[in-house]
Amino acid sequence: MADEIQDADTRVTPSFHAQTVRSMPEYDDDTASILAGTEAVFTEAYIAVGRVHDAREAGKTNPAWTEAAALIETQNFADKLTTSLAKRFDSASANLTRVIAGLESDLSQPLEGRGVGAMAGEIRSYVHSLPEGQRMGFIQKAIEAGDERTVGAVLGGVPYLSGITPEMATMLLRLYHENTNPRAAKQLRAAKAGLELIGERGGLLFAEMEKAVGAKQAKVQKLRAAKAAAEKSFVV
Repeated sequence: MADEIQDADTRVTPSFHAQTVRSMPEYDDDTASILAGTEAVFTEAYIAVGRVHDAREAGKTNPAWTEAAALIETQNFADKLTTSLAKRFDSASANLTRVIAGLESDLSQPLEGRGVGAMAGEIRSYVHSLPEGQRMGFIQKAIEAGDERTVGAVLGGVPYLSGITPEMATMLLRLYHENTNPRAAKQLRAAKAGLELIGERGGLLFAEMEKAVGAKQAKVQKLRAAKAAAEKSFVV
């Protein structure tokens, strides 16, 4: 990941600018490494679209090319870059998906084996004796207070012994892990946000490339077909 952000190119959508990633609420020192791949592929897309704009202008200065020939060559260049970038977007998405899966697993590890000890049974009985609407709140306060003994007794044992459902236990376990490992929780939010951003912006690549080429794909395809037909007359 580059330490410096590239200068703005007014010909290219700012949606691909690296600052788009760095401006995300989830971006900070703890998550920069998680979002590095997202920032890199956006930077590559931003630069690539600019290169196609440059190629289009350069093609106009070639005296050997007609306007149609220059357009075809610009499209050929854009196609190569688009194919490469599409793979990079897919790779960045796959990497974030793996990161998310790993962090989700880390933040869902069971506390089995912690629900033992002299007072574990008494703690579970006490929680079970609370009114149903108070059990979740009691355990949440224990998590926030760092009361490992209470949390371990409840979440390290079978949920019904404390009068809570498996679904409640899963929610509380996640809350516990997020409280004890806030960095991982933050990185998970960042990875999900990065994946969502790629999903939202990745589709812009084709429209941006078409704009850089300066013509619709259908027009270029007709020119290619006419060129191929004409070249058949020169086959020996």
